[in-house]
Amino acid sequence: MENQLLTTTQAVDPVFKFLFGACTVLLLGITITMIYFVVRYRRSKNPEPTSQVAGSPLLEVIWTLLPTLLVIGMFYYGWTSYLSLRTVPQNAMQVTAEARMWSWNFVYDNGKTSPKLYVPVGRPVQVNLVSKDVVHGFYLPAFRVKRDVVPGMKNHVWFVATTPGSYDLFCSQYCGTGHSAMISSVEALPPEQFAAWLGQKPASVGAQGQELLQKYGCLGCHSLDGTPKVGPTFKGLYDSQVKVTRGGKPETVKADEKYLRESIVDPGAAIVEGFPPIMPKNEIPEAELKAIVEFLEGEK
Repeated sequence: MENQLLTTTQAVDPVFKFLFGACTVLLLGITITMIYFVVRYRRSKNPEPTSQVAGSPLLEVIWTLLPTLLVIGMFYYGWTSYLSLRTVPQNAMQVTAEARMWSWNFVYDNGKTSPKLYVPVGRPVQVNLVSKDVVHGFYLPAFRVKRDVVPGMKNHVWFVATTPGSYDLFCSQYCGTGHSAMISSVEALPPEQFAAWLGQKPASVGAQGQELLQKYGCLGCHSLDGTPKVGPTFKGLYDSQVKVTRGGKPETVKADEKYLRESIVDPGAAIVEGFPPIMPKNEIPEAELKAIVEFLEGEK
């Protein structure tokens, strides 16, 4: 199968063209025939029925056999292409896509992570889909790939990027308020550039703050420049006085390190006044949590 279909686009595009072409031919044929009968047998020209034909076995065979063959052809063409989409080439590179409200995180075999999916040109890539919370959808229009990402269910897709470039990656399932911001991209690099990127050492923990905010989807609801979003902005947040509701009672707290940690790990403990309680709980390693808090301290 790998030798027959090198890319997912080669599996999907011919089927789409076949179905579109068949439907176009049927539409034109039915429409033209309908118009001809309306004009040819209009009441003003044929006020009384004159045909004595009771039936036509040939026509009945034709309009039964042709649709049957067409449907069987559609099924065969679609099924063989579907098998190609689900049969992963043996040399495919493995990547895990972690979906959460509302961001993507891609994990490679060497432990490297990225909010964008970097792939080498010309090599099949198998993306193993994991959801950390609700149902999401992994959608790559350029590669004709779309698959649900369901919590607790193993799933995967594969594709081949044949040319270098940047390709859109969307969440195709409504997953909450920040769904529209759950956008990433596939960055297809020549093999040498991809190998160099994959081998890059991560920056120091303290310098990873903004990257981690992107990784965990924080910047989908919070801004860094004071722009209002679904959640409060991070600009000027540290050491400021914040009005919250805790246990149903209003109070004012100082946005220090303790408050920031609580707001990230258990956002439902203290709801900021004027904002909806929609932020999900996060399980963040201590080193990354420390890096995020240190970054927010610098956003005064």
